[in-house]
Amino acid sequence: MNIPNFLTISRIFFVPLLVAALVQQDVKILVRGMVLTSDWLALAIFLVAAVTDLLDGYLARRWGQVTTIGTLLDPIADKLLVSAALISLVQIRAIPAWMVVLIIGREFAVSGLRSIAAAEGYTIAASELGKTKTISQILAISTVLLSLRHAFFLVPAYWLLWAVVVFSVLSALDYFWKFWRRVDAKVKNRRRRELLVMARLERRRRLAELRQRSGSGLGGGSALGDAREIT
Repeated sequence: MNIPNFLTISRIFFVPLLVAALVQQDVKILVRGMVLTSDWLALAIFLVAAVTDLLDGYLARRWGQVTTIGTLLDPIADKLLVSAALISLVQIRAIPAWMVVLIIGREFAVSGLRSIAAAEGYTIAASELGKTKTISQILAISTVLLSLRHAFFLVPAYWLLWAVVVFSVLSALDYFWKFWRRVDAKVKNRRRRELLVMARLERRRRLAELRQRSGSGLGGGSALGDAREIT
């Protein structure tokens, strides 16, 4: 296992730790005489996991270690981390549930869209809106975690969450437009060609059956005439 894949897999293992730190709000850890509460622990876990998200792709491209398993696991790990953080924040009533439903629903929709596009031989690359959405998600979740004990961060967290919602919707529309313009047209043309080929094959099959029936009919008439002559 190379280092980029190790970072990706470690991000998946950070997910249950993050959920436990957020849901169990009475967690306190003593570090060198300082009390580390659950919100600070959750923030530390989330930021470390976010850093692995930035490093694994960069190192894989730089060192030429892009693998199939890394390509498959990286988006899964990203969505697990963000979804777990958002759902846990809903659980402790830190953010509105409708925002989380919209954000996570967008992730599922775009993932399904990319899967369909990949099956058709077309890769939908991450757009600038998508990258901006990811950065705004990290900033928003981090600010919400800070606002759990520091009221000063409530207003910035509120506006950052709205920024995530806006960028999520805009990036989803952008991805769907790309799909509709390229992949959907390609799929329709391919299916149209397949239907034409099937229609031609069906026509040939029917013609062959008609020829076979007419040939067998002529053969039967000839045999009957021979029988009459012998009689």
